Amino acid sequence: MGALLEIDGLTISTGGKVLVRDLSLIIAPGERLGVIGESGSGKSLTALAVMGLLPGGLRASGSVRLDGQQVVGAPERQLRALRGRAAAMVFQEPLTALDPLMRIGRQLAEPIRRRARRDGAALTRSALRAEIARLLDEVRLPDPARLIRAFPHEISGGQRQRIALAMALACRPDLLIADEPTTALDVTTQAELLDLLRRLVAERGMALMFITHDLPIVAQVSDRALVLRAGEAVESGPVDRLLRAPQHSYTQDLVAAARRFDDALEGRG
Repeated sequence: MGALLEIDGLTISTGGKVLVRDLSLIIAPGERLGVIGESGSGKSLTALAVMGLLPGGLRASGSVRLDGQQVVGAPERQLRALRGRAAAMVFQEPLTALDPLMRIGRQLAEPIRRRARRDGAALTRSALRAEIARLLDEVRLPDPARLIRAFPHEISGGQRQRIALAMALACRPDLLIADEPTTALDVTTQAELLDLLRRLVAERGMALMFITHDLPIVAQVSDRALVLRAGEAVESGPVDRLLRAPQHSYTQDLVAAARRFDDALEGRG
């Protein structure tokens, strides 16, 4: 089976400073990859490069092939055709990702309409309403009548993140990129969102790129992990092996820190 995402020698730089250096990775259809590293390690920049969304002033070189198509240097028209269908992204803070001046129902309707146009399907008003309700149910959000009328600031952080997830799922992507989606959530809401992600990825047969600084979270949602430090990959492999026998000193430090945290929570520190 061919790769859904294949990155080969990706380098991202700005003003002579290299932010991501010679990064390579492969994600097969249905595979779940965790990308781990501290703030500034290049995790989010890598995700933005996959989507063709790097900010101005950043230059990407190397190769990023998504669903067989080259992303680096591709025109915007080609990238728009890939976004949503081949890959969709959920950002860390949904309050900034969602339009604060648009009701939730309208924001959900946009990607649904885009998918219908892509598929050449007719979309009646009643069919649109039914699809919005189905997506809200899929991400386990009750009271859809209230939610579709609400603005983003009128709902909780956990609800906003589920709305952002529903929008990403609306175009039925082959790859879901989740960029630290639980960072701004409390522990209970975080656990609920991780359970939801696991279920949706399994039910839809999607591939997942899950970005985080938290190694135990990667163990919950990913089969394989890639560890980034200062823009470079230092180790990769099955998650259970990285947890059990990390080879690189940086990965060893991450594992040790996670164990100390668990010990402190359990009163063993």
